Amino acid sequence: MGPQKTQLPPAIGAPDLQRPGIGSESGDTSLSEALATLRKRLWVLILAGVLGFSYGLYQVITQPRLYLASSIIQVHSGSSNAYRTEAVYDDSDDQQTRMNSEVLILTSDTLLDTVAREMDLANNPAFLGEPGPPAKRRSIDDPDVRAEVVGTLHGNLSVALIPRTEMMKVTYSSLSAKLSADIVNQVVADYVQRAYQMPVHQTDMVSKWLSSQLDELKVEVERSQQQMMDLQRKLGVLGYDSTHNQLQTSLENLLAAEGTAKVARITAESRYRMIAGMDPNTIDESIETTPGTAPGELNALRGQLAGTKAQYSQLGTTLGPKNPQMQALQNQIAELTKAINAEQSRLETQARETYLAAKATEDKTEQELDARKAEAYKQGDDLVQYTVVQREYEQDRTLYEGLEQRLETAKVESGLDASEVDQVDKALPPVDPTMRSAKVILATSTFFFLLGGIVVAFIIESLDTGLHNVQEIEAVMEMPSLAIIPKAKRASPEQMAAMSAVQRNIAVLTQPKSQFTESFRSLRTSLLLATAGRPPKFILFTSATPSEGKTTIASNLACILAQGEMRVLLIDADLRRPNVHHRFGLTGKLGLTTVLAGASTFDEAVQHLVELPNLDILPSGPVPPFPTEMLSSEAMLTLLEKLGQQYSHIVIDSPPILSVTDAAILGRVVDAVVLVIRHGKSSKNVMRRARDLMIRSGAPVAGLVLNAVDLNSPEYYGYYGYTGYSYGSADGNTWETQPTVEVGAEKEGKR
Repeated sequence: MGPQKTQLPPAIGAPDLQRPGIGSESGDTSLSEALATLRKRLWVLILAGVLGFSYGLYQVITQPRLYLASSIIQVHSGSSNAYRTEAVYDDSDDQQTRMNSEVLILTSDTLLDTVAREMDLANNPAFLGEPGPPAKRRSIDDPDVRAEVVGTLHGNLSVALIPRTEMMKVTYSSLSAKLSADIVNQVVADYVQRAYQMPVHQTDMVSKWLSSQLDELKVEVERSQQQMMDLQRKLGVLGYDSTHNQLQTSLENLLAAEGTAKVARITAESRYRMIAGMDPNTIDESIETTPGTAPGELNALRGQLAGTKAQYSQLGTTLGPKNPQMQALQNQIAELTKAINAEQSRLETQARETYLAAKATEDKTEQELDARKAEAYKQGDDLVQYTVVQREYEQDRTLYEGLEQRLETAKVESGLDASEVDQVDKALPPVDPTMRSAKVILATSTFFFLLGGIVVAFIIESLDTGLHNVQEIEAVMEMPSLAIIPKAKRASPEQMAAMSAVQRNIAVLTQPKSQFTESFRSLRTSLLLATAGRPPKFILFTSATPSEGKTTIASNLACILAQGEMRVLLIDADLRRPNVHHRFGLTGKLGLTTVLAGASTFDEAVQHLVELPNLDILPSGPVPPFPTEMLSSEAMLTLLEKLGQQYSHIVIDSPPILSVTDAAILGRVVDAVVLVIRHGKSSKNVMRRARDLMIRSGAPVAGLVLNAVDLNSPEYYGYYGYTGYSYGSADGNTWETQPTVEVGAEKEGKR
């Protein structure tokens, strides 16, 4: 049966180990952490400052002696606005836009190319910065030469607006005072010339365009006028006048004639129908009542016939039918009847012919009216076309006259559109060169290099995989730190010669009031409070890699625990590279391996110290061939269970957990496992691997101890601010306050 294992909760004040967000608060960036990073990387800042000062000094020594020439020019509309035909309104925004445009014109490639050609800057040694002209004459038409010359002019030429004025300041810097002044004056001269030439050139282009447009409009006007005249001739001289329209008069007359013809036709048709359908005996009365007829002849014949018939009747009473006189009267009656019938036929024929004539007149009138109506409709279309052509003619004529007037106005105002440019101050060769202040150069260079150094320092810090402070270690390991062990001060050779082996290797015995000893007292407190219910009995010390100081931590903690009334046993469980017996100056012939192998008893193998009566030490003994099998044996569990009944605390020194599995095996049978980390030695990846291995093994990890820390480093500055302060009056076992503690508390309160 192994020792009773206690499941360890986190230490008091320590965050929960299973919580994934552990270390987030410590990892938060703060001003103090940033300052600590800068203190740690102070060498980067010093190097950056030295480089910045050196570079600034180089700039001061090598800066060129540049001569700056300047000229002030004024750009305004001037008195020419008084001669304009239209009003000109001055707006501040428009003026600012115009001035900005003029600045761009002054620095345009076209203007600078003109300056370069006129001054032959491509072959000017002062411009090129060479002692003499080039060996081969260069042409500005070469694209490379032109780009070089114009680019140099761009880089050295500056044009600035003077606020709240219509003035600009043109400056140029070069190695030659005369060249600077000449370039500025030439730029201004070419700009002035351009200011007067461009409006005239633009007006000339507009005039040419207007002239071509006028020619086209003239042709259109002539065409429209010809069409209008053709339509006038087609419509007649008065055809386009609505008050004298001949066609309209003809239509009115034809309409009246059509009505008259229709009435005559109706009358003639009625007389004809009447005569054709009447009794011949009564036709005379109808004819008489018919207007426009002549019934006299028919009536005379009917009268003669009636008289003859009366005479025949009278003679018939006295004369017989065969009487010649009676026969003569009969013949006369027959002749008159025949004449009357003939007259009646004639009248009927006359009525029919009158009707046909009237109908023919009506038809002819209607035909003429229809023809006149068609002509009127056609004339209406011609009138509409005439109106359209007349409107086009008027529009073309108006546009032509307007453009012609605008052309004449543009010719007059061609010189008035030019901006007036006055060179207020002509550029003169400067007497002294313009150089930057040495102090400004040095300060600026140093400042920017320091900024770069700060950035580099933080980059190096972010790329550094090492663990340098408690916050980083806790964040990576996701477990609390139990204590920080500073570096121990070594004694002088004379003092070392007068010490025993225990005193030389166990610093807590020789330096009881040092920071080193106080850190182990802090570790003891953390461990005693690490578990709930009772302090841990079996305490295992291990590390991720060798040479991290786990043996030193285990030995000194065992001594601190033994300084009270508790019995403490220190076991060297590193069966591969044992070192505990060397630290205490003991023999290693007998030890843990001989006890487990049965070659000796525990009482024979355990060793005691004169300096610490409450501390017993069990060395590792001879190195066995199979250390792991020996530590995982039943004999090891039985031994630990037996020793747990004899000692208050058992401190076990084990091998590194990443090298062998001994620490993982022992971690399952102890109450608390402490991981020792040497400051600046282990990397993040190594520590994560060690953490994962301990978690998978199920070891009750109490926390970690950071060993060999330089408390003067920026990361731990002020960590132990109570240098020299000692809790010597407190008992580590009972923790009962001694009388002297009250005095110490008063002193602490005053502080």
